[in-house]
Amino acid sequence: MERVPVLKIGDILLVSIQIDMEDQTALQLQEDLAERIVATGCHGVIIDISALDIVDSFVGRTLATIASVSRVLDAETVVVGMRPAVAITLVELGLSLQGIRTALNVELGIEMLARSRAEAEPDDDDEDEADPAAVSTP
Repeated sequence: MERVPVLKIGDILLVSIQIDMEDQTALQLQEDLAERIVATGCHGVIIDISALDIVDSFVGRTLATIASVSRVLDAETVVVGMRPAVAITLVELGLSLQGIRTALNVELGIEMLARSRAEAEPDDDDEDEADPAAVSTP
């Protein structure tokens, strides 16, 4: 069985699926990715499916499960490179992929995760203003 490589780039794990996704491969990816999120503490996952010509219902559900598991482990998932035929197939199968954000390519996926992370982090200046015990000197 082939394994899908999981690469760490900064605070992001990049998964580029370059093989046909069989059920066992998808399940192994789900397990490998969860382990890597915990091991690295990464807060973002990008899954590049641009090389996939087709996605069946099992693989579609597995992508949704991967996103859910990642979210529980404090990592946001973005699926990138989805071909129009794949998007149409997923909709026809009734798989809306709830909770999965999508972007056209890896670069836009990285930007999306960076924006999301910046919005989630508190601004240090705002904390001082909100804290009545904070003392400011003129």
